[in-house]
Amino acid sequence: MSSGTRWADLRLRLISAVVMVTIGATCLVAGGVSYALLILLTMFGLVWEGEALLGHSRRSWRGILLLLWPVAVGIAALKGAWHEAVALSLGSMMFGLPTCVPVLVAVVGGLSLLWLRELPYGVQSVLFVLAVVVASDSFAYLTGRILGGPKLAPSISPGKTRSGAVGGLVGAALIGSLVAKYVGVGPVYGGLLWGALLGFCAQSGDLLESAAKRRLGVKDSGQLIPGHGGLLDRFDGLLAAAPVAACASLVAPGQVFWSLAFTHGSSVGLGAGASVVGLR
Repeated sequence: MSSGTRWADLRLRLISAVVMVTIGATCLVAGGVSYALLILLTMFGLVWEGEALLGHSRRSWRGILLLLWPVAVGIAALKGAWHEAVALSLGSMMFGLPTCVPVLVAVVGGLSLLWLRELPYGVQSVLFVLAVVVASDSFAYLTGRILGGPKLAPSISPGKTRSGAVGGLVGAALIGSLVAKYVGVGPVYGGLLWGALLGFCAQSGDLLESAAKRRLGVKDSGQLIPGHGGLLDRFDGLLAAAPVAACASLVAPGQVFWSLAFTHGSSVGLGAGASVVGLR
């Protein structure tokens, strides 16, 4: 592979990344309606892409219902009805497999990001997850392009290398520790370990989505994001990492989740933090 071919898509990827980061950061800091709308629209878009990949019509009553399903789940969560949101999410399984999979993927990822944002230190928590996932993807991309070497999983994703996977984990751990240090919350070594853990989750989500696309015989989930493909292509790592961070936050009440391994706080149930969630 020539140097020009190897880096051909870098400029387009960077431009798209800057636009996404700008929009995401603005909505994250603003919170309230802007953040909620961003998550709801993303959940809708994920199901739109997922059902298209499965070859399902989005114009039938069933297709429309599936598209609106994650929006209804998100609104329930935003109103603080978390148990109802979870029940409604599981209700999508009545459509059967694999039809309900895009809905479940969208709502699990979306609810995790809504939950994290509305907890104490919510901005810091979501920022940590986003930064680590972006670092994992970016460092893996750069390391793999520079070092090359043996393929990580050639039957699933021929473009990924072992050197890229290691570089991604190192980058995620490094950025996790830096975020923990500069936001001034939680231990830096906790940021290092949780950065690596979420980086591993992000890479696993990426491989899982690649395996699904290969099974369906498609290269990209869509063409919405220049240089990146579709929403599922861009957010596969985030959809895997955010739920892990959200689950960790349940047993670290009043703290950032990356302090979990270094404290002895009591566990917290789903309902304990639900009252803080709302449009504000």
